Amino acid sequence: MTKMNGKVALVTGGAEGIGAAVGRMIVAEGGSVMLADVQIDKARELAAELGENADAVELDVRELDQWHAAVKTTQERFGKLNVLCNIAGISEPGNVVDVDLDSWRRTIDINLEGPFYGCRAAIPAMEASGEPGAIVNIGSMIAIRAAAFVAAYSASKAGLLGLTRSIALDCAERGVPIRANMVHPGAIRTPMYDRYKFSGADTPENIETNFAATHPMNRIGEPQEVAKAVVFLASDEASFTTGCDFTVDGGGSIRS
Repeated sequence: MTKMNGKVALVTGGAEGIGAAVGRMIVAEGGSVMLADVQIDKARELAAELGENADAVELDVRELDQWHAAVKTTQERFGKLNVLCNIAGISEPGNVVDVDLDSWRRTIDINLEGPFYGCRAAIPAMEASGEPGAIVNIGSMIAIRAAAFVAAYSASKAGLLGLTRSIALDCAERGVPIRANMVHPGAIRTPMYDRYKFSGADTPENIETNFAATHPMNRIGEPQEVAKAVVFLASDEASFTTGCDFTVDGGGSIRS
C-alpha cells in the first residue's frame, strides 16, 4: 500500500481516536508521521508501535510557538513536511445562554485558533519542501447542520470550514501547490464520544441509541472510516480536489 509513499505528515490529536487512526493509516500507506498531542506519553507509545516511520512531539495547539517547534522537529526528523492534518479538538455541552465562558473560549481556541496557528506555521514549511502539499482539517456534521446544545462546538467547526476554504483559495490563487480540504465526521467511537456516552446524563445504552439516531444509517462511526477519507484527501489521488467538504457522517448532515 503506497498511497502516502514519500509523504511526511504532522497529525495533531495523534495520541488517540481519529488522530491515531490517521497516523496508523499514513504509515501503512508508506508515509511518515509526526504524532502531535498534549498526551505525549500516549503519542510516544503509538509512535514506538508504528516503527521508524513515526515519531511524536508534544503540542498544545493553542500555542503558536509550540506549533513552530513541532514543524521544525518534523522537518529535522523526516527531512520535510508536506501534509498537515488538524485533528485535535474538543466538544463540551452548553447552549448560548448557559455555556460556561471558559468552555466557550477553550473550544474556540483549540478547534479554530489551533488549526489557524497550525496552517500559519506549516504552510511555509510545506512550500519549502518543493513538493505538492495537503492540509486536511477535521470538521463535523455540526459544521453543516448546527446543534443547539453545543454552541461553541458548532461555531468553531463552522468557522474552521470558512478558514479551510480561505486557505484553499489563497494557495490556488498564489500558485502554491497546497490543497486544503475538510472532513466532517458524525458521531465516531472515540474518547470524545465516550465522554458523552458515559456522562451520566442517561444510561450509556440510551445515549448511544440517541446518537446513532442522528445518522440515517443509524449507527456510530468508527475512527478508521474517517481516517480513510483523511488519507485520501492527503494523498495525490485527490490532486484536483481543494476546498471540499467530505462527509463521513452516515447521512447525518442531510437528515430530514
